[in-house]
Amino acid sequence: MRPNIITEAGIPTRLNQWWSSIPFITSGVVLICGAIYLLCLLVGYDSYDEICFLPSAVASQFQVYRFYTSVLFHGSLLHVLFNMLALVPLGTELERIMGSVRLLFLMFLLATTNAILHLTIAFLVAYNPLYPVAYLVNECSIGFSGVIFSMIVIETSLSGVQSRSVFGLFNVPAKWYAWILLVLFQFLASNVSLLGHLCGILSGFAYTYGLFNYLLPGPSFYSKIEGLSALSVCVRRPGFILCTGGTTYGQLPTYSNTSAAPSALINGNFLRNISSWMPNRQISTVQEGEDPRFPGRARTLDSAGAEPAAREASANLHARHTVANTVRADATVTPDQVDTFDEELKKLVGMGFEKTQAEVALAAADGDPNVAIEILMSQEG
Repeated sequence: MRPNIITEAGIPTRLNQWWSSIPFITSGVVLICGAIYLLCLLVGYDSYDEICFLPSAVASQFQVYRFYTSVLFHGSLLHVLFNMLALVPLGTELERIMGSVRLLFLMFLLATTNAILHLTIAFLVAYNPLYPVAYLVNECSIGFSGVIFSMIVIETSLSGVQSRSVFGLFNVPAKWYAWILLVLFQFLASNVSLLGHLCGILSGFAYTYGLFNYLLPGPSFYSKIEGLSALSVCVRRPGFILCTGGTTYGQLPTYSNTSAAPSALINGNFLRNISSWMPNRQISTVQEGEDPRFPGRARTLDSAGAEPAAREASANLHARHTVANTVRADATVTPDQVDTFDEELKKLVGMGFEKTQAEVALAAADGDPNVAIEILMSQEG
């Protein structure tokens, strides 16, 4: 009998498979944060007060660079390891839905808004006349976890799930998931920035409720970025996901159902113990006759009573995502297509649909606004 190559593969093979399944921007952030930590370790750098987010320094010396240096530096091996292990599933999920350039812009936006909220709340609490808490303006915070908390809120909203598992122990309503994690981490870990994580949650909800829509550029902006000749090498890298239409170069990461062979790095209880603290995703098998959803579950944009046109468009998008290496590396999107997509998206938003949902539905419908409306209406129903 032929041995099962997948299940009997060694750790190096599993590691390579796991790493190759991570999209471009997510893997890039992991590499940058890991490299920064190793470099600090090698040179003995520990002057985190120079690069951390320190509200008093930002306000008095206008050190805005701390908005971004603070999210890239980590204080210990466990700190950077846990943050990056949490980032991988969240970043993979969001990058698949949004595209690589849009996810990079989102991370930049979240880092900025988190810092502004942190600064504002710290000074309001420190100098309020009723009960001032002065230490908040002198609290030094580092790490990517604030952005991760924002991504948890956004991904939970886009997934459409009703509940989430906490550490694999119990389920909670999805709308309370980030808040419960916030409380648990305060009790289970030491030296955790409550305000930093809180601001991450607030930024995530602000994004999902459309409060940042005026800060978000349209699809044409992302298309122009992707079309820059200077970035052509990056665009053609495996795992890079285009923002317009979900086109990918190289192999797009996908999740297997529960009956498929495991593709994790390590089997057994060790993997479950390591990954149990990370945000848990509900993965279900596709029943016979059931229309598969967007890869990574995305937002459910269909129901049992959906029209055939919406069902076919969504299934086509799923097929386009899950077939590896079917898109030529020189595939491009014409300016006319981008302008048309942008115009149709504005019409859908003007009809009262939420921008992110409308954009995903329009991509699923291959730019057909009528099919996109059917998808959006069926999801609301």
